[in-house]
Amino acid sequence: MKKEILFLAGLSMAGLCSFAQERVDSLRQIHHLQGVEIISTRANSKSPLAYYNLTKKDIKSQNFGQDIPFLLSLTPSVVATSDAGAGVGYTGFRVRGTDATRVNVSTNGIPLNDSESQSVFWVNMPDFASSLEDLQIQRGVGTSTNGAGAFGASINMKTQNLPLQQYTEINGSYGSYNTSKSDGKDWNRINK
Repeated sequence: MKKEILFLAGLSMAGLCSFAQERVDSLRQIHHLQGVEIISTRANSKSPLAYYNLTKKDIKSQNFGQDIPFLLSLTPSVVATSDAGAGVGYTGFRVRGTDATRVNVSTNGIPLNDSESQSVFWVNMPDFASSLEDLQIQRGVGTSTNGAGAFGASINMKTQNLPLQQYTEINGSYGSYNTSKSDGKDWNRINK
């Protein structure tokens, strides 16, 4: 009998304590979080490795709508291949004789390599070069921060920053085998 009374008393106290708590509206709470900055490792003049930088101007002058491997084929030690021969679609490359599974590719510090095959499928990224600010290829082991098998090369791509002034840009080109490229940027909407 004493156990039952103690149990009921404890149960009633627990009920009173639960009603005594103030309900908090989770939609009105403000949590201040620290900013997250993704830093990609890039080589510079003090780095003891072979690298090549393609600036925005270089990319724009060489970009004819082909995939990134053909843009890289103009750098030392890179050989590009294309299944269709036009430089778009199923393209690939080798750096210093090693295949693409030994090359780590990242955009803004985020790895692009497929988790299973360790390769990058450029067919999923048509005309990605139009969105690049710059590109760096590091031949050899390099400074890659993702994956262990980067003894072929590391490719670091950085996308364009938001412009300081508003502008609109339209580009288009046409080539052999009915290949065409068209893109446009409307930076007027972002700043409104």
